[in-house]
Amino acid sequence: MYIAMMGPGGLKRATEVAILNANYMAKKLEPHYPILFRGKNGRCAHEFILDVRHFEETAGIKVDDIAKRLMDYGFHAPTMSFPVPGTLMIEPTESEPKAELDRFCDAMISIREEIRAIEDGKADRVDNVLRNAPHTIASVVSDNWNHKYTRESAAYPAKWLRESKFWPFVGRVESAYGDRNLVCACLPIETYAVEGAAASIAQETD
Repeated sequence: MYIAMMGPGGLKRATEVAILNANYMAKKLEPHYPILFRGKNGRCAHEFILDVRHFEETAGIKVDDIAKRLMDYGFHAPTMSFPVPGTLMIEPTESEPKAELDRFCDAMISIREEIRAIEDGKADRVDNVLRNAPHTIASVVSDNWNHKYTRESAAYPAKWLRESKFWPFVGRVESAYGDRNLVCACLPIETYAVEGAAASIAQETD
């Protein structure tokens, strides 16, 4: 239906805009992040890959930390670790306006500065805004704030967030634990036995 409604002209235009958007963002971010798999003219297609693998050595920061920190900026992270482990594949498509592309780029540039602060020793290598992201409203307003960075830097790393802020509902969790371990949210089997017995008694009473 999408293809039928767009028609040949619409599909061509959508493709042109998607490629333009990706190259615009890649050009804006290339001073801050290495970009993989570009063509002979330095351009990409409708998506591009940011290589963030070296940050683990220079600052102890992994791609997961960047992805979760993006939530503090109000963004769902782009494709992570595909097709190259430890990278971010950004695909803006044709649907995002320039203002949104700029906002995402500004967030990624700001995150690069946060990483640089760790590299330069200005931020702690373990207790920092990236390793502890995302920050929930409950954690920010809690009386127990024991981090080596401010609540403001955790919750409002960009000016636009003061006008429109998305608060993550859940903080940092072990991302792969549920994939590697069977986690049952069911009640213990004894509970069902007791409930079953109670139901039987109720039926006999009726």
